[in-house]
Amino acid sequence: MSLSELSIKRPVFAWMLMAGLIIFGGICFERMGVSQLPDVDFPVVSIGLTLEGAAPEVMEVDVVDQIEESLMSLQGITSLSSSSRTGSATITLEFGLDKNIDVAVQEVQTILGQVARHLPKELNPPSIRKTNPEDQPILWLAITAESMNNRELMNLVRDRVKDRFSTVSGVGEVHLGGYVDPALRVWLSARKLNQYELTVDDILNTIRQEHSEQPSGRIEAPDKELNIRTMGEAPTAEEFGKLAINKRGGAPNFAPLTLNAVAQVEDGLSDIRRKSRSNGRAAIGLGIRKQRGSNAVEVARLVKERVQEVQAMLPEGVTIGVRSDATRFIKESVDELNFTLILSAILTAAICWLFLGSWSATLNIILAIPTSVIGSFIVLYALGFTLNTFTLLALSLAIGIVVDDAIMVLENIVRHLESGKNRMDAALTGSREITFAALAATIAIVAIFLPVAFMQGIIGKFFFQFGVTLSVAVVLSLVEALTLTPMRCSQFLEMQKRRTFIGRWVESGFTKSAALYRRILGMVLRHRVVTILTSLLFFGSTMFFVSALKKEFVPAQDQSLLSLRLMAPVGTSMDVTDFKISEVEALLKNVPEVKEYFTTIGGGMGGGGDVNSGAISLNLVPQRARRINPKTHKPYTQQELIGVLRAEFKKVKGLRVVIQDPSLRGFSAKRGFPIEFAVRGPDWGVLVSSTEKLMKAMEETGMMTDIDSDYLAGLPEVRVTPDRARARERGVSVNEIGVTINALMGGVVAGKFSKNGHRYDVRVRLLPEERGQVGDIHKLKVRNNRGELITISDLVNLKETKSLQAISRQDRERAITVFANVSESSSQAKSLETVQGLAKKILPAGYHMVVSGSAKTFKESMNSLVFALLLGLLVSYMVLASQFNSFIHPVTVLMALPFSVSGALVALYLGGQSLNIYSMIGLILLMGIVKKNSILLVDFTNQVRSRGLGVRESLLEACPVRLRPILMTSFATVAAAIPPALAIGPGAESRIPMALAVIGGVLVSTLLTLIVVPCVYSVFSRR
Repeated sequence: MSLSELSIKRPVFAWMLMAGLIIFGGICFERMGVSQLPDVDFPVVSIGLTLEGAAPEVMEVDVVDQIEESLMSLQGITSLSSSSRTGSATITLEFGLDKNIDVAVQEVQTILGQVARHLPKELNPPSIRKTNPEDQPILWLAITAESMNNRELMNLVRDRVKDRFSTVSGVGEVHLGGYVDPALRVWLSARKLNQYELTVDDILNTIRQEHSEQPSGRIEAPDKELNIRTMGEAPTAEEFGKLAINKRGGAPNFAPLTLNAVAQVEDGLSDIRRKSRSNGRAAIGLGIRKQRGSNAVEVARLVKERVQEVQAMLPEGVTIGVRSDATRFIKESVDELNFTLILSAILTAAICWLFLGSWSATLNIILAIPTSVIGSFIVLYALGFTLNTFTLLALSLAIGIVVDDAIMVLENIVRHLESGKNRMDAALTGSREITFAALAATIAIVAIFLPVAFMQGIIGKFFFQFGVTLSVAVVLSLVEALTLTPMRCSQFLEMQKRRTFIGRWVESGFTKSAALYRRILGMVLRHRVVTILTSLLFFGSTMFFVSALKKEFVPAQDQSLLSLRLMAPVGTSMDVTDFKISEVEALLKNVPEVKEYFTTIGGGMGGGGDVNSGAISLNLVPQRARRINPKTHKPYTQQELIGVLRAEFKKVKGLRVVIQDPSLRGFSAKRGFPIEFAVRGPDWGVLVSSTEKLMKAMEETGMMTDIDSDYLAGLPEVRVTPDRARARERGVSVNEIGVTINALMGGVVAGKFSKNGHRYDVRVRLLPEERGQVGDIHKLKVRNNRGELITISDLVNLKETKSLQAISRQDRERAITVFANVSESSSQAKSLETVQGLAKKILPAGYHMVVSGSAKTFKESMNSLVFALLLGLLVSYMVLASQFNSFIHPVTVLMALPFSVSGALVALYLGGQSLNIYSMIGLILLMGIVKKNSILLVDFTNQVRSRGLGVRESLLEACPVRLRPILMTSFATVAAAIPPALAIGPGAESRIPMALAVIGGVLVSTLLTLIVVPCVYSVFSRR
């Protein structure tokens, strides 16, 4: 007994199957996470290294090179990069996507433990963390205070605010932006040290000896036990200032002094190397990162509720608010996709009613949509998928496909019903007759997505979710068509003669169309070869559009978010950088499209870094609320605003501003610029000059904007060169000179200080007014081996010069990374091709360019997509050959595919779209859709021929009969794709190219399939 017979004879079973799919699918839908892109782990591990005061060259040679050499033994590394700066370095390891990130972290920890003995003793313990583009903060909160000083605000955020958000369900980490650790500051005076014949070493020894709490054991009495605690640490800053300096140069100090005599002790902050502002006001930012797989929109909602709770408990004058919300776009785009799903279902229902003229028949088909689509959520939830752009796009396009099987089954049942059979017999016979065609059509669609499993890189992970989602929906639609549709037809299908004007007009149109189609078919069958050659000529001519279309990885989306990267000249002080960035903020206040902004000075968003750099995160008003662009007479898009802002920022002299579109991130583990590559080579000087020439040539093409690199040269540096002969004569070691200068000019951590249950650093450094000039180094004194004080000027030579601010390496080669945006007149593919051509001309022998980031992903994805298309054709042929038990019929069926490509290319060109991953998804989807029409024609023609008719007679009889279901399924698919094609809401940029490709491909291929496939069938079939 077949599935159809079982369902028809046991209808309750079929109804329960439908109810189960919808009910449990709905439960799974409610529990699924929501994100913009699929949750894909980028196995990236970052190692943070700190050696205070060390030059970039020292960090590179003594630290980074040693660690990199050991890390190269790890399995699965695809990229190894590092950046060495003054006092710090970062090593980033990128593994293959199949590498377990937790295992990778453990392996890195093991390697670091083994290499530790070869590293400088002063190196701080390395910090290891997993990084992922999807782990970017989904929310940025800002806390401002009117009456608090900086330390009070820092303490408030750390003690009373941060942990309140860490405990929110779904929050993975709270990152603090602009936060500076509290510290006990010991500001030494060089003048007073000289007055009392003290050195910094005496002060450091005093802190170690006089501010120390050691374990003291316990008293074990016969009847009780007591712990002993020696309270050796100063409890307050005031008490700390009273520590006695009992020794001078290791000898007793018979006239004891206190720290207050030579230093100012205050309860302050660590060195301020970063600042944050919210809408121009001093603030601390809290970046909220969600846990992997959690619902980003729900987490953001809970965090916003917690904001209201926290605000109520904050002191008067302290406010907290949301300054950047990436989930707003996610929520709006997901809501838009859900609306598109509903609208597509309505349009599909209208098409079905128009074609069938029966509400019962229309309801029968439309019930396939909730059964297939909602039922799909059971599988998606079990696989750990989220509701994201790829899964929801698959479901919105699946609506027009999932009804196809139901349409084929119902149309065949109706044909038998109209021949005089009762509902039960018509359902049994009609479903049995169409089972093979429905099964073949479904397998044909699923087969086209099988090669997706072999796609490499990150795009393969994203396509996998799309392919699985669509395949699950289509398979469920087949189950629905072979069980529920025949059962419902056997129970309540009513077909009456159409009496309305529209109904009669449609029926008349079908009758006339079938007759016209039969006459045209008879004519083209007499000129089969000419027809086939003409169609192939048409296909060849449309290949022109491949070169005419722009090619890019992903289209930019209007998320109402922008990121600014600001760079002042190397060596610019924090105060000057702050002033320059405030000029940019003043310009932003006069831009009505800027809703709010969050500024960080001293490195990237929320992080430390160079004091000559900063970042601003812009939150824009929705597009409908923006000014009208005089060129387009429509509200400014986000991409058009980039051009407006770029022109405004040119007014700020002495500051370079690079604008980045966050919508282009998320597809790589790098910065996310469309143009990103590294120039590699051995000699740093040649590398710098060659890169500068290449960047200048890139700018001259006019194809790229915001051209920037990670190379930072010209950092002013004071080189202190010890005169070894004089130092030896005076009994001073070179190490003592370095320690003294580092402690007084740079500052050192001399110990720890406890307050309110927290442990702070004790930081020793000269007073700011005594270390502001190069000559201040000369005034410092160091003690020799005879206990005498020697002035530094007698021991060293000073020279002001320029040095590297950072040294970058990739795969153990010195490298400079260049990144840029694409201008409106160019495309990503054309710009990349141009850059590669320039690199071949400019770079000398031994130096080469390596594409990275989004640009690398773009190249890999395009190669993978072509591979998937070709492999999909092969798999489709193999499946069809097995189904038809023929080597020829699959070729006939596949003849529809070239015309779908032609239609898609034409539609994309007319719609002003580009060839990107979304339009390529549409092309892959077409490979599965358009085969259905060919299968219907070939399968029914074979059935007619089995009655003994010739090839020509069979085609003339079978093809007009199948015209109605072919047109119905095609128009249903087109109707479902119209809402995403006309989308104007958030995320429309990703839906439009895919939908246009489907619409154009289905329309053109349907028209030509009806003509060309019968001709090919006739040529290949024996008479």
